Amino acid sequence: MKAIVILFDTVCRHFLQPYGNSIVKMPNLQRLAGKSVRFDNHWIGSAPCMPARRDMLTGRYNFLERGWGGMEPWDNCLPHILAKKGVYSHIETDHYHYFQGGGEFYATCFSTWQSYRGQEFDPMPARIRKEDNHDPTLVWNRDAQVRNRLRFVKDMDFPTPQTLAGAADWLKMNEGSDNYMLWVEPFDPHTPMDYPEAYDSVYSDGLKDDYPIPNLPEGTPANQVNNFYNGRRKYANLLTMCDKWLGTLLDEIEQQNGWDDTMIIFTTDHGLMFGEHGHMGKNAVHAWNEISHIPLLVHLPGSKNAGKRRNGLTQNIDVFPTLLEHFGVEVPQAIHGKSFLDMADKNAPSRHDSVIFGWYGKTVSVTDGRHVYFRGPASRDNTPLYHYFLMPTEYHHRMKPERMKDAELGNFLPYVDHPVLRVPGISEFGINDEIFENKCFDLQEDYLQLNDLCGTPVEEQMREMLIEAMKRADSPGEQFQRLGLDKG
Repeated sequence: MKAIVILFDTVCRHFLQPYGNSIVKMPNLQRLAGKSVRFDNHWIGSAPCMPARRDMLTGRYNFLERGWGGMEPWDNCLPHILAKKGVYSHIETDHYHYFQGGGEFYATCFSTWQSYRGQEFDPMPARIRKEDNHDPTLVWNRDAQVRNRLRFVKDMDFPTPQTLAGAADWLKMNEGSDNYMLWVEPFDPHTPMDYPEAYDSVYSDGLKDDYPIPNLPEGTPANQVNNFYNGRRKYANLLTMCDKWLGTLLDEIEQQNGWDDTMIIFTTDHGLMFGEHGHMGKNAVHAWNEISHIPLLVHLPGSKNAGKRRNGLTQNIDVFPTLLEHFGVEVPQAIHGKSFLDMADKNAPSRHDSVIFGWYGKTVSVTDGRHVYFRGPASRDNTPLYHYFLMPTEYHHRMKPERMKDAELGNFLPYVDHPVLRVPGISEFGINDEIFENKCFDLQEDYLQLNDLCGTPVEEQMREMLIEAMKRADSPGEQFQRLGLDKG
């Protein structure tokens, strides 16, 4: 058995040709979609980067218990489980967060790994200059970003083409092998959206005229509107580069007749806002559809059901049990994910009645596929909130000593049979005021999320659904209190 997971970072579903975008051309993703089952109701779990990867590699929600951090000792890690059954795993990636503080034991849980340097603020090359920032504990090493942009000129100078070409080379080197999982993870199209100059004018005009920003608040300043459009243009240009090099990987799959004997999963960790609801970014606001409703393409061996669509609920925690089922490995009991293999293969109904998603310490959202409900903190102090861990790392660094002064050791997580540490939590990446106002929408009638249904019977139903979903997700008790919910 073989499987390939292709995980691009920050992919907006509505920019993709397989999901109906007629402006941004992605012929290679369209080629994969033509041989795959398209899932239309797929959602994030925990976000952003490393929380999403913990979801996918363990099948459990991260965001209710902690923010950014490494793999924990109690995690059932997908590559480790596969290895016990004789399945080799390899990751090709330029996602530099894997190799910083808060990314411990993700890439290194694979049988082997290959990393490509230079994305975003990755401090490369290692050249000493007196004007550079030498402090590795700082989150944003902007000196490194400037240096990287100066030395990247041609496609293969950039880490994403290196990652996708490297994955193709790995397949070529291992042609004829069996029982492996290849995890291919480019950082792009994540910000800062860098690419060779040759791509810079691919969508210079048509995006603004033919692809307007929906629900942009009235009265948005002209300079801000222009920034939104420029961001969309750069994003589309970068998608074009990503798609070109995805073709290199797909060519090698085709050369090895991989369409016949390999399951391929394409998805992302989350999307991005480009002016919708007046926002640019992803981390501080509600989990609007542009961020949380994401693509999923699943190619079954033999291209079975190619071109078919599935509308049942799925989310990224389901990748873990799906891959285990594909390899014939027993799925652990204490997980939250549900395999979508039967959905892809036999059009079986979803195993989820509802799914929850969000960022640690912010809104907790729930959807049943028809409605979505955003539940924010009940008070401005956003408490009580705790971070549960044994790996004392956070976003980009070790946990600071002042964070540990109130640490408690105890049996706080009911599914873990040993003590864990608990410290008061900190909501990372800032908070926008909007998250203190709950929101509810009908996705079928109001996909742009303009007509808030809070205060109607629909909100009452969704609130009860959220409570039950959080219980199934083993949510710590204080999360209900933080959100002003009666656990019952």
